[in-house]
Amino acid sequence: MKEGRQTGIVREKTQLTADVFSLVIEAESAAAAARPGQFFMVYSRDCSRLLGRPISLCETDRKAGTIRMVFRTVGAGTKEFAGLKEGEEISLMGPLGNGYPLEDPEREGTTLLMGGGIGIPPLVQLAKELPGEKSILVGYRDAQTFLTEELAACGGLRIASEDGSVGTKGNVMDLIRPDETIARIFACGPSPMLKAIQKWALEAGIPAWLSLEERMACGVGACLACTVKTPEIDGHTHVHNKRVCKDGPVFAAQEVIL
Repeated sequence: MKEGRQTGIVREKTQLTADVFSLVIEAESAAAAARPGQFFMVYSRDCSRLLGRPISLCETDRKAGTIRMVFRTVGAGTKEFAGLKEGEEISLMGPLGNGYPLEDPEREGTTLLMGGGIGIPPLVQLAKELPGEKSILVGYRDAQTFLTEELAACGGLRIASEDGSVGTKGNVMDLIRPDETIARIFACGPSPMLKAIQKWALEAGIPAWLSLEERMACGVGACLACTVKTPEIDGHTHVHNKRVCKDGPVFAAQEVIL
């Protein structure tokens, strides 16, 4: 983790769908430190918007000193980021949080990477760095897909869409093959998807790690705005909570209550 703001330079901007954008940002120290599953707080140039917006790492090129962020425009802050031009500066802090464990799994079988919506971008760097056999299961709302080429280059890709316009009609749970031997699961996406994966993995006895999506204010664990319920009492807050930004965003499935 690297705390403290730094200035990056936008080197490439691409619009992937009607509301999903990609930024490649030159930030050498961030690129050197970033690991799959971590995120950045990105700040507006508008002084009236003091809080940063959390955006997950999509890719990092340590040799070039760049990071890539892929995000959906949902408010004034992300719309501002989508309007940036190549060569412009951007203020960010990170990488923050804990990423996915990249060690070899204890069980034999395939590692499932499961993502939905804007939870798909973090799977790209994860798939690039993860050793061993892997299958990538992603779900979209409709035919406006993104990052499929990058993911397909890293492993077997399966796609689902809610309206059936591309791939299998349904969600990522419909892409799991009953005859597949699964070593572990890494997932990122909306809470209903993660809750379904968590329930299935725990019942099946399959180790799973979930990256939670949560609104954040500070990004470093100071404000306690992004807590998640836990079975155990947290040593910092002394209640049944953990901080998504500081203790996560990646948690083992048994660590959180969704």
